Amino acid sequence: MLAVGIVTEVFGPHGEALPGFDFALCTDRPGPVPTDCGVPLSIAHGLDRLAGADLLIALPWAGFRTPPAPAVLDALRAAHARGSVVAAHCVGTFALAAAGLLDARRATTHWRFAELLADRHPEVTVEPDALYIDEGNIVTGAGAAAGFDLCLHLLRREHGAALANAVARDIVLPSHRDGGQAQYLAATVPEDCQDQRLSEVLAWAREHLHEPLPIAELAKRAVMSKRSFARRFAAATGTTPHAWLRSLRLSRAEELLETTDLPVEEIAHRVGYGSAAVLREQFVRRRGVPPRSYRRSFTSTP
Repeated sequence: MLAVGIVTEVFGPHGEALPGFDFALCTDRPGPVPTDCGVPLSIAHGLDRLAGADLLIALPWAGFRTPPAPAVLDALRAAHARGSVVAAHCVGTFALAAAGLLDARRATTHWRFAELLADRHPEVTVEPDALYIDEGNIVTGAGAAAGFDLCLHLLRREHGAALANAVARDIVLPSHRDGGQAQYLAATVPEDCQDQRLSEVLAWAREHLHEPLPIAELAKRAVMSKRSFARRFAAATGTTPHAWLRSLRLSRAEELLETTDLPVEEIAHRVGYGSAAVLREQFVRRRGVPPRSYRRSFTSTP
């Protein structure tokens, strides 16, 4: 039920201010479907509803140790063959593996079942520490709430950081997280940080992103030594202050590239980089394309 709630929250309606999606829940046997919390869901759509879908997400299910029905596997293969994005998180990844879609690819799942996935599908490179793994039109995610990370990544990848951040704000979540399990995207301010001083300092840093923000200054504002600050920061966010700031700067740069006509040099200064060259270096390394190419992908018309 958690997985159903996650995809519904991200791709369901968010009011008139944000664009909507043609979203539907499907099953191979329409009707009441049992859930892990004891409340059945009434699913109206069968597998035929998947025929025109641009994105399919296979949700976790209790019987994942047994492969899904052949009709489900055929539907997943057909979607992939026609160019749709096929994704899964938690033990939903087992459905993609059973369909052969993960062969010779990297994938992730809930850490508890990563060894089982690797044993059953040795042709899959299982990376248990990842929050999600993007293999183009095949994307897999870790367990439980990491479904949000997967869905927000897909939203960001296909529709840009501005929309993904807006949806994340609407559902009161950080737009992306970091830590030992994360991919190249890093964390925003930890919304659930229990250390009020640290949370206030990080909120202040977001408002002063155009400044250098040395770690010593952040530690001083938190009334901590640099060592204590780094330790408390890692405990609260799962990453380092440097990685967090880098992610924040690049995320803000993405939004400005998407939503403004500001020169790249000006954007670089607004997000705290000394020059457009430094921004370009970081952007290419972390996003795979230079800033101007990223901007063109959001401004070109068909």
